[in-house]
Order: sequence, then structure tokens, then C-alpha cells
Amino acid sequence: MSASETTVEGDSRGESADPVASFVVPARNEAEYIRGTLSSIGGLDTAYEYEVIVVDGGSTDGTIDIAREYDVRIVSDDGAGIGPARALGAEHAAGEWLAFVDADTQVRANYLTAMLGFVEAEGVVGASSACRITGPYRAKLMEATINHVFPRLELPILPGFNCFVHRAAYDDVGGFPNVPNEDTAFSRRLGRSYDTGYCPRVLVESSGRRIADVGLTGVLWHYGRLDLERVRAEY
Repeated sequence: MSASETTVEGDSRGESADPVASFVVPARNEAEYIRGTLSSIGGLDTAYEYEVIVVDGGSTDGTIDIAREYDVRIVSDDGAGIGPARALGAEHAAGEWLAFVDADTQVRANYLTAMLGFVEAEGVVGASSACRITGPYRAKLMEATINHVFPRLELPILPGFNCFVHRAAYDDVGGFPNVPNEDTAFSRRLGRSYDTGYCPRVLVESSGRRIADVGLTGVLWHYGRLDLERVRAEY
């Protein structure tokens, strides 16, 4: 769906100057979690201007009503998937930096200032950071993989729930593609052309609900199957 076919509500952060960063939050039936996410972004301790864009994929559970309580712009799409939702949010973003955060992820108050300081100091165009996965203890294996394996890969994976990237580099590699495991596909494309990294001074917290629902084995099978589909799509 193109930007001209979407419905847009609100003007994020009112009359503020052009934002340095745009937070893009895709959401579909996230009423249980999105309040925590938007509250955490709204509570950032920073002097930098930023905006928040919620991309709703046809929610029916009150997600939109909750989002309207916050100073955000709401973009409604047809629920085509997480990759297209991230891409659509980026289309509507005005910031020099794009911060992709999922609707069940909460950021700490220092997130924006610390991430901007990190990318400038390290000379990278994209970054993620340490995460804490809530839920059952077995979610700690996924947490450890993200914190200790992803950053050490030749082409580091920047998880979609916590991906901070310069707009020009994002556009240059084509943004998030509409393929399974879109964040892995995007990270690999970005890493082939630019330096990326992980900021050790930032922590985000994300939900381990999928592991709670289907177990660790089920989650590994799910993402393994998606990654095979990504490879077949030549990403």
C-alpha cells in the first residue's frame, strides 16, 4: 500500500522543530502492550526533538484508542505484514534517524541521547543495543543470543524491535523488504554497505510472549522456517 492510500491521524509532537529522530511503532491488536511502549517513548530524557509514528495494521482491540491518548501520528494500513508496516512508517517519518521499536518493547529514558552519541562516536549508520526479554526463564536463551551472538556476526543483525538507523542509509539499501525475517534481510543489506554496531550503554525490554505461548522449541522452529523462506527469496 502506498502512502497515498493510507489514513493518517494527528501531527506528532505538535509545533516542535523538525525531529532529529522518528520512532516507528508497528502495531496490530497490541492493546495489552502498546501503552507501556508509548509511555516509555514519551518519557525519554533528552533535549533532542523526536516524533512518534504508530502504524496500525487493522487493530480491532482498542489499540488505536490507546494510541490516541499519546502525542503520536497514527498511520493505518491494510495489515500486509510487519515489513511493509515498518516501511510505511518510514515513509511518513521526518527524522534524520529512524528508531524502529515494536509495540511490546519499552525503552529506557536515556535511549535516544545514548544511541545518538554512540552512532556519532563510532561512526556507524545503524545500531541496536542490549535487550531484556521478559516472560519465562527459557526466554533468557533468546536474550543471550541477541545480546552476545547477533553483535558478533560478520553482518550484525539489528532486531526489528530495536533498530536505530540513519535515514539516508536506510533509503540507500531499500528499507525493510516484504519478506519473512525482514529485519535479518534488512540488516544484511545494510551491513554489506555500511558499518553497524551495538550500543552497550542502552537497554530495552521486550516481551517474551511468543515463547510463553508456544515454547522455545516452537519459537526456534518458527524463526528457522521464516529464515529459510528469506533465503529462498534471495535476501
